[in-house]
Amino acid sequence: MPVLIWILLATLFGGLLSAALAGLFLLFPESRRAHLLPHLISFATGAMLAAALLGLLPEAVAEVGPNRVQGIGVALLGGIALFFVLEKFVLWRHCHTEDCESHQVPESNHRDRAAGWIVLIGDGVHNGFDGVLIAAAFLTDVRLGILTTLAVTAHEIPQELGDLAVLLHAGMKPARALLFNTASSLTSILGGLAGYYALRGSLEVLPYAISVAAASLIYVAVADLIPGLHRRVDPFGSAMQVVLISAGIAVIWVAEVALGA
Repeated sequence: MPVLIWILLATLFGGLLSAALAGLFLLFPESRRAHLLPHLISFATGAMLAAALLGLLPEAVAEVGPNRVQGIGVALLGGIALFFVLEKFVLWRHCHTEDCESHQVPESNHRDRAAGWIVLIGDGVHNGFDGVLIAAAFLTDVRLGILTTLAVTAHEIPQELGDLAVLLHAGMKPARALLFNTASSLTSILGGLAGYYALRGSLEVLPYAISVAAASLIYVAVADLIPGLHRRVDPFGSAMQVVLISAGIAVIWVAEVALGA
């Protein structure tokens, strides 16, 4: 199957699945959602770290060979710095719980609506860049593309849930909020197309693009997800986090073994 079709199917799958599961998740009572959401984040943390460290980076190193490994490290550091700057400008900023500081309900209806549109725009940019990363992975190797799609989708589910909650708090009707949230998720398709046409003629750049993709997964997991997990310090909750992070790693590892077989 042509690589472009893989990219289109992967970005469509990831966008629709994350938005749909977020919509279904809101059918649960609020107390149940509050209980389950941290578990989703723990699983996503393990999946993202495993995809970056077990799949993307080893492939990037293998592509450039031993004499240019330092360039992979430079691309990784540059990617982390890039995502730090983007987050500072609220292009990468998102929320993983319904009551986090950046997504508290503003005091007025006008500010409510403004917050909802800001979330949609920021999420659209974020998902578009996810599409570029998925395209870079598929252009390198279909196996890497599938692993990257799985990791990104695992991360998108709690993000889309948080964004959907903000839209509802901003006064949108549930059906309209779900429609706009789904449309924002599907900007990953546009990112995938842009990444395909920008990178397919520059194959020598792909290992470094893959390193930037790994940087994005590592940055979000370490800078955004893990600090939230540390807010829970009780023994049982901490043990569950370790188990679910390990489960996320195991799923990516098993998928890599199966795809490589």
